[in-house]
Amino acid sequence: MQPKVAVAAVTFDRHEELGLLLKGLAAQTAPIHSIALVDSGTEPATDVVAAGGTNINYLRSEANLGGAGGFAYAILAAMASGAEWIWLMDDDGHPEDADCLAALLAAAEEHGLDIVSPLVAATADPNRLSFNFRINGLLTNDRSRLAPMGYLPDMVHFFNGALIRTEVFYKIGIPDVKFFIRGDEVDFLSRVKKAGLKYGTLATVAVQHPATWTEMKPVFGGFITPVIPEGDFKRYCYFRNRGYLTRKYRNLRWFGADIVGFPYYFLKAGDLKGLAHWFNAYSTGFRGKGFGSPARLMSTNS
Repeated sequence: MQPKVAVAAVTFDRHEELGLLLKGLAAQTAPIHSIALVDSGTEPATDVVAAGGTNINYLRSEANLGGAGGFAYAILAAMASGAEWIWLMDDDGHPEDADCLAALLAAAEEHGLDIVSPLVAATADPNRLSFNFRINGLLTNDRSRLAPMGYLPDMVHFFNGALIRTEVFYKIGIPDVKFFIRGDEVDFLSRVKKAGLKYGTLATVAVQHPATWTEMKPVFGGFITPVIPEGDFKRYCYFRNRGYLTRKYRNLRWFGADIVGFPYYFLKAGDLKGLAHWFNAYSTGFRGKGFGSPARLMSTNS
């Protein structure tokens, strides 16, 4: 019997991309019971939703919840639908083909998985991946290297396209709202690992999503790759959350890479203002501070 699947999706002022997502979901060969769509945008996507099908539970949020809060809200709504599996989607991503969900469900059954993800292919160049994988100790975003491997155990990139058993959220909780953006996926994966859940990536199917290659700044020949988001507020959230998570999980590898990689990058670029911004945000998060109302934070870090 086909398991009951609900989609948990978030959107923020990307109406054209949302239309592609809803079209891709409607085309799936495996049935989707319902779509919990949280819209935090400044312009409600009601026209796009009306054209997207009858199984959409449109959840309008007048507050910008960020990716973390939006996914938390959407996941709870999807759980409330009684779904056994929840398929997570961002509005700027979409399944590459109609068999994506069916293949993920089959892989989860075959390998006894709690979580299974497709590859995340770059929208501008689907032959490359939006996020790197480490294969035999080396980073790669070359899709042709991974696809022949079929199934990649113990590898996953949240949250784009991840198919998750509803039971997982009862065990480890939903994304932490306080992260707002950048870091909630790292925290969630850390909780997954701590709980001993089984997960992997199915390399034969993909969702397409814009790449963030321009944010990656390799130093020391790629041994360390600091991530530098565009915009002061995104940087603040990422640096703050990175510092917080490093201390929360007592990850010395992250800490060592951060205190070497980020200062080296900013000093080499001659960006003392950027270095000060990183240090202030990172140290604030490391002390467990700097969280609060996104509206207040955006006004002080924009």
